[in-house]
Amino acid sequence: VLSDDTGNRLRFQLELEFVQCLANPNYLNFLAQRGYFKDKAFVNYLKYLLYWKEPEYAKYLKYPQCLHMLELLQYEHFRKELVNAQCAKFIDEQQILHWQHYSRKRMRLQQALAEQQQQNNTSVK
Repeated sequence: VLSDDTGNRLRFQLELEFVQCLANPNYLNFLAQRGYFKDKAFVNYLKYLLYWKEPEYAKYLKYPQCLHMLELLQYEHFRKELVNAQCAKFIDEQQILHWQHYSRKRMRLQQALAEQQQQNNTSVK
């Protein structure tokens, strides 16, 4: 028998891992094709997992896009579309495009900030 602390820690780890799996559109397609999104108890579980959006829990996530997917999974239409492999492929491609754009944009912002700091340092002297 697990102590309450051990049980709570294990539940936290399992739910953290599962929520992060939701960032993978191929996994969502897998769940949809096996009928999980038609199961009322499973849909209720997805609703329960929305607590991960709270800052005290979200800080543990390595894949923040899982929260967006969790939000979309609250909608029946989205859950139904995930049965289609093309839908999962499209989501996967959009995530890659987002991260490519995000990385370039972030690098440009960091370069601009570094140049501004360098200018500030030379004008102070």
